[in-house]
Amino acid sequence: MGNINITDKAISKIQEVLASQGMKYFRIKVKGGGCSGFQYIFKSDNQLNSEKDIIFNFKDLQILVDKNSIEYIDQAELDYKDELIGSSFSISNPNAKNSCGCGSSFSI
Repeated sequence: MGNINITDKAISKIQEVLASQGMKYFRIKVKGGGCSGFQYIFKSDNQLNSEKDIIFNFKDLQILVDKNSIEYIDQAELDYKDELIGSSFSISNPNAKNSCGCGSSFSI
């Protein structure tokens, strides 16, 4: 099935985002595109597709990853970085052979 890890900082930020938007789930998706071939998509969601989605529970948080995306991010770690140049979610992905400078796209 696969697994993902999420830092405490990312969990706190996701909980904050979901509460402010009145959403139930946080979705991580891998989509073709970006400068390296694949890109990460992060979004708040209220829709669960029980046939296609895998649910990961972290504290009181539910993360959705579709079955097609999990193979690309298996064992990856989601973090939230708060830096001078900006704040964003980032993934440390052991499956990625290359990634772009901004960290939002990768290749396998």
